[in-house]
Amino acid sequence: MTAPSSASRRRPTIGITLDSESPGGYSKMPWYALRENYCAAVAAAGGLPMLLPHEPDQASDYLDRIQGLVITGGAFDVDPALFGADTRHATVKTKDRRTAFELAVTRGAIARGMPILGICGGQQLLAVVLGGTLVQHIPDEVPGALAHEQPNPRTEPGHAVRVTPGTLLHRIVGVAELPVNSAHHQAVKSVPASVVVDAVAPDGVIEGIEDPAQRFCLGVQWHPEYGISEGDGRIFGAFVAAAG
Repeated sequence: MTAPSSASRRRPTIGITLDSESPGGYSKMPWYALRENYCAAVAAAGGLPMLLPHEPDQASDYLDRIQGLVITGGAFDVDPALFGADTRHATVKTKDRRTAFELAVTRGAIARGMPILGICGGQQLLAVVLGGTLVQHIPDEVPGALAHEQPNPRTEPGHAVRVTPGTLLHRIVGVAELPVNSAHHQAVKSVPASVVVDAVAPDGVIEGIEDPAQRFCLGVQWHPEYGISEGDGRIFGAFVAAAG
């Protein structure tokens, strides 16, 4: 039997949260889902992807087996009650078991100082864990908002973001402006003073956050797994390097 190569042994295991769907389509039973490019981006950056089912009570066991955490996006929202809102917009759609698991695994990863990358809805969940709040529906709360649910394909840019100088994100991507895709109707509204806003859209919508107190704790509102720019690949590269 051939022994594993030293290169394969060095790959950090990266946990990636799954989405969940009701019966229909792929299966007549409830099922998990994840776009392939999440795993491909992690693997291309030198990580070993591990998919994480929604078992809140087992979050600590998963964390024992991974070196980095990716919180993915999806067509659903964080329950507004979790960030103290007393109203709920009509467009809000929740997946309560998924959110319960992602809250548990994200809090556990932060407690361990584990590298975290939150993507789109994953950034929004990360913001809530860090003490922030969310815009529940951009068209109703942001005057003159861009089309954050872009009409063109997700493989193309939807708009640009301004990257804040001196931030972790700026050090990673090395540019002041980044073209990004856009597939969200919610966004981060506010964060505590300890959390840095590191990217903003032209309409003022927060597009990136980071926690400087952590070794690597970064959220981006776009989907870097599509590789729209060189900066997207650098984000995954820096994240996997931090986990290594």
